[in-house]
Amino acid sequence: MFVRDLSRRRALAALGALGAAPLVRAQAWPARPVRIVVPFAAGGTTDIIARALAPDLQRAFNQPFVVDNKPGAGGNTGATEVAKAPPDGYTLLMGTVGTHAINAALYPKMPFDHVKDFAPITLCAGVPNVLVLNPAFAQKHKIETVPDLIKAATANPGRFNVASSGNGTSIHLSAELFKSMTGTFMLHLPYRGSGPALIDLMGGNCDLMFDNLPSSLPHIKAGKLKALAVTSGVRSAAVPELPTLAEAGGAPLKGFEASSWFGLLAAAGTAGDVVARVQQEVAKSLASAAVKERLVSQGAIPGGITPPEFARFIDAETKKWAQVVKVSGAKID
Repeated sequence: MFVRDLSRRRALAALGALGAAPLVRAQAWPARPVRIVVPFAAGGTTDIIARALAPDLQRAFNQPFVVDNKPGAGGNTGATEVAKAPPDGYTLLMGTVGTHAINAALYPKMPFDHVKDFAPITLCAGVPNVLVLNPAFAQKHKIETVPDLIKAATANPGRFNVASSGNGTSIHLSAELFKSMTGTFMLHLPYRGSGPALIDLMGGNCDLMFDNLPSSLPHIKAGKLKALAVTSGVRSAAVPELPTLAEAGGAPLKGFEASSWFGLLAAAGTAGDVVARVQQEVAKSLASAAVKERLVSQGAIPGGITPPEFARFIDAETKKWAQVVKVSGAKID
């Protein structure tokens, strides 16, 4: 009798352990390093924001959060990797307005579904873009204001080029919208991120760019880039002396607005408690004095919204940018 009772107790204990196993695994996350895929090259704003958050996440979860740059195809290369990753919370994406709003309307065929293949975590930051020129180029063509640029570009159709961080980014779409609204034509030069584009712009291999403000701001302050205006609806607190394009451009650019945003996402099917925990820690980090001051000083507006709020935001942005793509006539180069 004792042997049978003991065997029965052992069997029940084993069944109980099996039932508890998923809960134990969920509670144990993360048991190894977590990767944050940045779908653009190092040095751009997507990379800057991911690296600003990684140390706080590492401290909160006691595991390394490693930033992994996977540039290409306007962010689609890195985003595809996360969309197809196991939904275990160990591979996250620093998504952008490009990967999760613009590209769906711009690319005739997408390698992922930006809604169905991802679990939104939180919006990390929003930033305006800024119209910057190579100083020597600006001096050569006597460009001091936005109307000066419109006049020079009109007089030199196809002779100016405008760099971007890649097809489908808000940096690309800002330029396309500018060309469409002003009736100008400039050659688009897509790069694999803001970092390499800025290097060529400052080196004189490109003429101008509508870059994210955080990645261009240090170079503007150092005099390596000439800034004319920001692309947001209102002026940026980081550079209040710069007008908006709508202010500076007059009638041709009335109503111009094209800003960027960045947010964390996981593969669809990732456990809800993991998503919630990451969102809570990111929100704490963004509210901390050190991170908040760093982002605001670079022209970014910290986020931190909940996963459902972020999902609704992505839906609204998808609809908004589909209209911008249509109006601008943007094409994949």
